Amino acid sequence: MDGLTRSSIIDRTSTCCLFVGIAHLIFGLQIAVLRASEPDDLHSADVVIYGGASGGIAAAIQVKRMGKSVILIEPSGHLGGLTTGGLGQTDIGNKAAIGGVSREFYQRVRSYYEHESSWQWQARSEYRSIGQSETSRDEDTMWTFEPHVALKIYQDWLREMQIHVVMRERLDRTNGVELSRSVPSTIISITMESGKVYRSEMFIDATYEGDLMAAAGVKYTVGREANSLYGETLNGVQTQLAIHHQFVRGVDPFVKAGDRNSGLLPFIDSNAPEQDGSGDLRLQAYCFRMCMTDHPENRIPWPKPDGYQEHWYELLLRNFEAGERRVPLSIGLMPNRKTDTNNNFGFSTDFIGQNYDYPEATYQRREEIVSQHRLYQQGLMWTLANHPRVPEEIRTEVSRWGMCRDEFMAGQGWQDQLYIREARRMVSDLVMTQHHCQGREVADDPVGLAAYTMDSHHVQRHVDADGFVRNEGDVQVGGFSPYGIGYRAIVPAADQCGNLLVPVCLSSSHMAFGSIRMEPVFMVLGQSAGTAAVHAIEQNVPVQKIDTGRLRERLLTDGTVLEWIKVARPVNPSGVPVKDLAGIVIDDTDAKLTGFETHSTSTSKFVAAGYRHDGNAAKGQQTAVFELKFPDAGNYEIRLSYSPHPNRATNVPVTIQHAEGEAIVQVNQQAAPTINGLYHPLGRFSFEADKSYSVEISNRNTDGYVVIDSLQAVKLK
Repeated sequence: MDGLTRSSIIDRTSTCCLFVGIAHLIFGLQIAVLRASEPDDLHSADVVIYGGASGGIAAAIQVKRMGKSVILIEPSGHLGGLTTGGLGQTDIGNKAAIGGVSREFYQRVRSYYEHESSWQWQARSEYRSIGQSETSRDEDTMWTFEPHVALKIYQDWLREMQIHVVMRERLDRTNGVELSRSVPSTIISITMESGKVYRSEMFIDATYEGDLMAAAGVKYTVGREANSLYGETLNGVQTQLAIHHQFVRGVDPFVKAGDRNSGLLPFIDSNAPEQDGSGDLRLQAYCFRMCMTDHPENRIPWPKPDGYQEHWYELLLRNFEAGERRVPLSIGLMPNRKTDTNNNFGFSTDFIGQNYDYPEATYQRREEIVSQHRLYQQGLMWTLANHPRVPEEIRTEVSRWGMCRDEFMAGQGWQDQLYIREARRMVSDLVMTQHHCQGREVADDPVGLAAYTMDSHHVQRHVDADGFVRNEGDVQVGGFSPYGIGYRAIVPAADQCGNLLVPVCLSSSHMAFGSIRMEPVFMVLGQSAGTAAVHAIEQNVPVQKIDTGRLRERLLTDGTVLEWIKVARPVNPSGVPVKDLAGIVIDDTDAKLTGFETHSTSTSKFVAAGYRHDGNAAKGQQTAVFELKFPDAGNYEIRLSYSPHPNRATNVPVTIQHAEGEAIVQVNQQAAPTINGLYHPLGRFSFEADKSYSVEISNRNTDGYVVIDSLQAVKLK
């Protein structure tokens, strides 16, 4: 067992299941006793759900529809989680994979915006003209929305269903879970910090943090597994794949530029990343999803926050001075001239490395982390809009935006719902992994589909071997069809808690969770958890032992999509390993890049982990330089690998430095490479030993997408 498993998996279950049949009998007796002893008050229900984000709301709606009583407890003062917390641009990957209660939510969004009275700051026709409203004009859903609209939809829905909602009641995480002594154990009651006690036959943990799961003694993990644990390739430390959201090359990390003795600038990890693929306890970064507006009557100009720390943003300023000219924000347009604004590029809204202790932290410490994230992000926005070292065009662009006067009004447009991209993850009898995402393994008990790219944000900021600052941990690999999430991944292992379901902090590797962790999927899994909870009550068995055939029938009846019946796209082919290629091979991960940030594996063949392209944009501003040094003098054939496609450029300029000068050739990347379908020969040139040369690829004046994969130099006999 590797170090990650020993140090990060918390397993407080000390007994094993020796007599399964007897245990099930005991479970039934316990539930019967609980039913007989429950007080008839507001603190008991058939199902208690802890966590009022989107997944918990969907679970509550489903339980009530199936005729059972339910209490929905939200520990904070914010209902709806990220769905009402600024994440208005729905991430899912394939909308057709979403059904049931989750799809109903987006149908309600569409209905809301059908009314002209819903358009205060913008005409409906204006918003539709920019292509943000629906995926097609004739669909009955809408996938973009304002935060207060999502909140209204949830509040109206919960009132319609007469669901008992309890706000601002936090679980006593130390002594607040009363468990039976049986195997599997059952939760008898949960106690809040206020002293209120809630009893139920079934419990659902729908929090982003997994607090109830952890307090109930269920096995879980935090951080990144080593690739070796589940046979993955994308998990653990990732420096080679960390090509997105990067600094310009050459940004100095030291307090006094060039002086290592002056110490590192804030938030740079003094420890170098471990070997690629190794596990650690670090988490992908958190941020606030900002709802901004450029409407002058609704816009709040960026204030300089109390406690502003200018040195926190020195790396941002140095990145601009090194050549960055893009606004470091991802701005998705929402109705009424608002946005869902997210992290983008090397230094942005993600507060990298400042959340590692969040999952296990006390409530007080979590509040401190949230406050620090808010201060960081408020200071970032003021800096972008006002600091004289920020390029003028960027200051101008950021200054035209501001937070909304009509959203999160108590916080002047800011709110408390931090984007908890990942915290605890359960470890159960089924662990969803990269293999499920890419179709090599298939869960035989699906309770919903996921469809998004495997997506991890950066995990740490460090100093590379050249002494410059880099980000590590961002991985974005897609290209696969929607896939099933197994029922066993949302319930504890068979010998653990028998009346708890966990649809949010489900059993998944870090890499697979990056694909699953989308709000519509949490709603789908919440509905499935609610259905399973009712079935467990009706069948008088632990959640691990319900009739999954009956569960499947009910989920299909209620509109959940369980299989992807369209023609599946093939699993992304594996790249050709560098070690299997002749001569000197330099992959794109080792090239010096300006631009070329888009990574892909969708078109074969390619070398190693994939290839990059220019997005068919910023022509003349993107280059890739491959540096070469030859151990032996002589004549070499220089070859370029790329994956051909009709959308590729036919006139890619490549400049080769060699012993006799410089050569410029053009490559038609629509044509298939002639050497093993992988490499295109650029020519034969002479080189001297131990002298540095370079090959530069540019997208200057190109007429399509320019692909950067690898360069090969083969010595001629």
